[in-house]
Amino acid sequence: MVVLVYCVFMAMSADPKSIKALAFDLDGTLLAPGAVLTDRTIKAVKGCIGRGIRIIISTGRAVEAVERFRLPLGAGGPMVYFNGAIVADMPAGAVLSSTLLDKTSADFCVELSRETGAYCQLYLPVGGSSRTVLMAEWDGPERQMYFEHTGLLSELGDLKETLRQYPDGCIKAAFLAEPDAQAGLRPKLAERLGKSVYVTNTMRTFLEIMDAGASKGRGLQFAMEHLSLARDEVIAFGDDENDIPMFSAAGFSAATANAKDTVKAQVDLILKPNTEDGVAVFLEDFFGL
Repeated sequence: MVVLVYCVFMAMSADPKSIKALAFDLDGTLLAPGAVLTDRTIKAVKGCIGRGIRIIISTGRAVEAVERFRLPLGAGGPMVYFNGAIVADMPAGAVLSSTLLDKTSADFCVELSRETGAYCQLYLPVGGSSRTVLMAEWDGPERQMYFEHTGLLSELGDLKETLRQYPDGCIKAAFLAEPDAQAGLRPKLAERLGKSVYVTNTMRTFLEIMDAGASKGRGLQFAMEHLSLARDEVIAFGDDENDIPMFSAAGFSAATANAKDTVKAQVDLILKPNTEDGVAVFLEDFFGL
């Protein structure tokens, strides 16, 4: 896809009056480094909401880890979590769509973690609610890092034993590992699990495994259908490989300048980086906020 310059996108590709929803990735996109939601971004997003534009957060994060961002934005309605494995109506928290990773695949992730020493954690559903139990098998710097990043601290226990209590599987498995270690995990996951799973890198050290039916694209498409939105009424914003499926669901797409090159090659528009409130700058200019 040819990347269009900013002014061409605004003048030729999208009419601000026709846009009814904005789908935002969080980390690396809407959030500044350090997972900071800036005052300028809050003001810009609220300005869009004030004009009747729907905000759909689309993230790899758990529901609980998103509330500190959703609340100050004042956004409500269907939100996409866990890279599309869960779509929940907020603030009620009712699960609208759930796509679980089967127990056999989750078991293999645990086996691979034990074999390689790569830190792995599982996200387990709590009944029909949007709440999540996060579990890992051992303490380590990855566990603390994840806590500092999300505010969620994994419980410790035997993951295989725990999975016996979840015959339908879990929401997702995640390896927290450096890129070199991830490169060693990916072929093993592909060889054993093949096309039954969706494997994606969500941040530099996060490698996530979900059911093949889950993706931000499918999650966003579900949310759009729930809100009776057409493709050309939605702009999707992202920065990493897990955002690419979302770009196909929306009519228009944008990436921050800090995005991976493979991601920027897929979008209609490249914004300023998240270090410069790129999304907010675009919203201000595009909608005349």
